[in-house]
Amino acid sequence: MAFAGASMEEQVRKCESYSNSRHQFKGDSLYARRSFLILAFGLFTSIVAMEGKRAWAQTPDALPPAPHAKQIHLKHVLIVGQTKGFEHDSISDAMAAVFNMGKESGLWDTMIRTDTELLTKKDLGRNAKNLNYFDLIIFASTTGELDLDADQKKDVLSFIHEDGKGFVGIHAALDTNYNWPEYGEMIGGWFDQHPWLTFNAPIINEDPDFPAVRHFPKSFVKYDEIYQPKAWSRDKVNVLLSLDPNKLDYSNNPRVHRTDHDFAVAWSKMYGKGRVFYSTLGHTEESWDDPDIRKMYFEAIRWALWMTDGSTASHPRPASSVQAR
Repeated sequence: MAFAGASMEEQVRKCESYSNSRHQFKGDSLYARRSFLILAFGLFTSIVAMEGKRAWAQTPDALPPAPHAKQIHLKHVLIVGQTKGFEHDSISDAMAAVFNMGKESGLWDTMIRTDTELLTKKDLGRNAKNLNYFDLIIFASTTGELDLDADQKKDVLSFIHEDGKGFVGIHAALDTNYNWPEYGEMIGGWFDQHPWLTFNAPIINEDPDFPAVRHFPKSFVKYDEIYQPKAWSRDKVNVLLSLDPNKLDYSNNPRVHRTDHDFAVAWSKMYGKGRVFYSTLGHTEESWDDPDIRKMYFEAIRWALWMTDGSTASHPRPASSVQAR
């Protein structure tokens, strides 16, 4: 039996008093001691229960979790994989890699599209995003003439050139928009065959200080499909990676069109105020399981988002890659 509003000491004294009164009334000391023990046990269990409830209420883990607000990522990336020509099996792998790298790093969120509707600055309504929302456009092996009207083309160019945002081209992004001259100027050129198809490409690292290729050794080999660019000049870009011309087989290969044998594999450049990165690497599905390729594009995206610094200044071909012809 517990006495409400009394301290522990007061409750003990009252129990003793109550027990004594019962003892006097009954004249039975054994009965009094038994009554006291019963009352004391009841008091003890009552106190333990109250203290337990108080401790539970004060335990942070017992409180319901606070609601989590949606995480606001630092940057927003739009990756487009529309194809009007050849369709690469690796497009889904590239898109998934970009999405996962952004989510795992917490540096960007990714909108994945296989259409071109969001490549506009017009208000689309319906909660649809437009280019004003994004910080970077990625073309993942797009091919052919994409579904872009004149206003969309203007918006894409101004997104980079005037707004100072970024563009990353993956592999067949060079095989796109041949009828749009400004696109070729922006990205640096167009596709003009792949002379060796998919092969063990001997690659030279021309700018090991650039964040996207810093992890590569001075020379290395990757099994991939290397594009030959046309309407392209190293004077207008910063070549990061290139094929070693002294380790290529030119015999009986009518697809070799560049007489200078200057085959860039990756480059950086400015387009107005914006940053542009392109690489021909990423043709195969397996390439997107290669930590080197994933790291290259991860760092390229960070660079294009202005998170890191890297040169866009052009430079002559390294003496080691000048082929005697």
